[in-house]
Formats: sequence, C-alpha cells, structure tokens
Amino acid sequence: MLQASKLIPQGQGLAKPLVQRAAQLVLDWDIRQKSRFDTVASDERHVGVFLPRGTVVRGGDVLVTQDGSLLRVVAAPQPVLRITACPDHPAHEQAFDLMRAAYHLGNRHVPIELKPDHLKIEPDHVLADMLRSMHLTVVEAREPFEPEAGAYGGHGSGGGNIHVHGAKETHVHHTGHDHAHGHDQHSHDHG
Repeated sequence: MLQASKLIPQGQGLAKPLVQRAAQLVLDWDIRQKSRFDTVASDERHVGVFLPRGTVVRGGDVLVTQDGSLLRVVAAPQPVLRITACPDHPAHEQAFDLMRAAYHLGNRHVPIELKPDHLKIEPDHVLADMLRSMHLTVVEAREPFEPEAGAYGGHGSGGGNIHVHGAKETHVHHTGHDHAHGHDQHSHDHG
C-alpha cells in the first residue's frame, strides 16, 4: 500500500499542470476530517494516509506519497442541506436571516459551510425544522461540503485575505488566533 504523510495545503508552490495531472482522491467530509485513513486513488492505487493528529484535508489540497507522487484531493459531492433566505424578504433582511441562522447553528457546534448567499450543513431533520421555522428555505442537495475550520482550526476556507474596496480603502482580515478574543481586527488605509 502506498503511504502519504505530507500535505501541501491547496497545492501551494506546485505548478498547476503538475497538480492537474496528479491522480485524485475523491473524499467526503467524514473521511477528510480524519488524519489517518485508507482509500483508493483514481489510478486505482491503494493509499494509506497518515497525517499529524488533528489535520483536516480540504478539497484542493495535495498529498505527497513516500515515492514522491502527488495526489490531488477532491471534495466529493455528498448529501447536504442547502440553506437560503426567503426570497420574499428585502435583501438586507435576507443577509440578516442567514447571519442569524449561522449564529444558531454555531451555538450548537454544527459544522457549517458559509457562502455569501447560502449556508450548508450535513443533513439533520431537527435542524432543518428549526431553520424553516426561522423562515429560511432548506433543501436537500448533493454537493461538496467544506465547513469552516473554526477559530482554532487548521487551514480551511477562511484563510487570511485582503480585500480592496474602491481606490482608497483596504481591509486586512486576520484569521486564526486573532478571533480568540471575539474581535475581528481590520486595518483601514484611507490614504
């Protein structure tokens, strides 16, 4: 069995054509949140993944095997609940409705994928009923699932990034331990 014990987050530093040619590991969230698992690559090789405890594998990550070959991780489509705001509400209320839903799900420590126009969680009929009672639209779907890493999680969909607004305003969003005190720190350059 081929062993993979090195992870390159999002294939950083690797040439795109090299990553695109790599065999794939198509894995659902249940497998990707484990640091040790056995699987079969798209080229039919059996692979044992042995990563440091607590490591989460994300779609787009690249694993390196003991023989130096690369394996590109693909987030497999899986059953999820796709949560959207009621289209009859004004746009500003829709954003608040999703924010309120994310708050309530977060209080229940539910793994959640956050998108600008929707949320995704694993299927749960009790949570679906709660969300519908909040006037949200909840539909079953089959899509890749990439929940947030959390305030102390490893790499994930919420890495540090910079947004430029207009010609004069820049926001630097810090992630990781900066959120430990509940403060989102922004730098504003109006210069």
